[in-house]
Amino acid sequence: MNRKKAPSLSLRLAVMFALVTALLLGGIGFYLYLSLNKELTFRDDQALRGRLERMERLINGYDDLDALREKPQLYANMLGNTEHFFWVLGSAGQPLITVNPARLPVPRPAATGAIMLRNGGDETPYRLAEVSMQKDGRQLTLIAGRLLAEKQRMLARYRLQLLAALVAGTLIAFFLGGWVSRRGLAPVRRLARQVATIDSQRLSRRLSDGEQFRELAAMTDAFNQMLGRLERGFTHLSRFSEDLAHEIRTPLNNLMGQTQQALSQPREREAYQALLVSNQEEFERLSRMVNSMLFLARAEHHSALRRAATDVAQTVLQLCEYFDGMAEDHGVTLCPVARGQVFAEPDLLRTALANLVANALRYADKGSVITLSAIARQGGLAISVHNQGPLIPGEHLGRVFERFFRGDASRSQPGDSGGLGLAIVDSIMRRHQGRAEVANVDSGVCFTLWFPDAKVG
Repeated sequence: MNRKKAPSLSLRLAVMFALVTALLLGGIGFYLYLSLNKELTFRDDQALRGRLERMERLINGYDDLDALREKPQLYANMLGNTEHFFWVLGSAGQPLITVNPARLPVPRPAATGAIMLRNGGDETPYRLAEVSMQKDGRQLTLIAGRLLAEKQRMLARYRLQLLAALVAGTLIAFFLGGWVSRRGLAPVRRLARQVATIDSQRLSRRLSDGEQFRELAAMTDAFNQMLGRLERGFTHLSRFSEDLAHEIRTPLNNLMGQTQQALSQPREREAYQALLVSNQEEFERLSRMVNSMLFLARAEHHSALRRAATDVAQTVLQLCEYFDGMAEDHGVTLCPVARGQVFAEPDLLRTALANLVANALRYADKGSVITLSAIARQGGLAISVHNQGPLIPGEHLGRVFERFFRGDASRSQPGDSGGLGLAIVDSIMRRHQGRAEVANVDSGVCFTLWFPDAKVG
């Protein structure tokens, strides 16, 4: 099956770097363009205001406006070039003095009195400045203007230059971003090559190249921790497989050996019946083992817990009633003194306590007392099952909750759980975010189940 080719992270970074550069350069270019346009407009307006003020002083300097019209060189020289124009309009809007090289139509005055700036012209855009004044009792309007064609051509060239700079800068940023990202991601590629060399036979290897960079150090540590968990998991699985094969092989060998011996020669009916009884015990042992393994698998992969407030005292009393006959057969007394309440799934709580009680019955001394108690501890409730009997060696205390572990295999009994009972207890407690503990206490062994967020009644 062909997998779709994944996009390159270096290319993605280069494109993002180019986009950021384009936005930055575009923003700067737009700001510069607006600033230039504003500055040019401001300068043009200042120049137009200055012309109006000079023409106003010039008109006020002559007694007769007709005398000023006869000397056009006085104000024509002030305008400087053909982009500028000027009108002096009478009270009726008729032109009295005209300097209009572009032959523009006479604009209609606004007659506001103060200097006013405005744009005009659709086909030939220009900028106007006008002011009203009194001369010899006559109302005059002075209008000065400038064509905007040259300014617009200059701004158009500036826009093209900005666009060219934007495109060039974006392309340069794209290629530089690709080069930088490839160089920057080189440690990641080295880590990938290291990871590619790790398989189930080399889980002891650890990554090292990423520790020199802060960002990769966290990922390297997390990956090394994951490798550690995988290594422990594979080791546990390998040991579990070996233990499972050993545990199943024993009853199978017994079944095959007894059956082969029975078939080797004719037997009496009673001999076959004894064989079937013995085989039944082995089948029951296998059945208990399979049921325990299924329970462990479902408990560890089932995330939903049907928790409820459970009365510990009532649960303990029910278990004591259930195991009362077995305790009497073993010559042991059950003493329930537990009280309190835990937030747990009732069936799983009973299963965990039942396995602990069954384990205590197997190893308790005859005539002793098995005590079931509960005390508040560390913000939770600790339910303990304590039996008088042989102590667990110190080197075995840390392994009693492992699957198929037996500190003394010679003490296996027909009714045991095949080495899975305490593993089931540990799995149940981990599902409840609690923990299972064991300790040698008062000439015996004490198993404790700690449930968080519980209370003593």
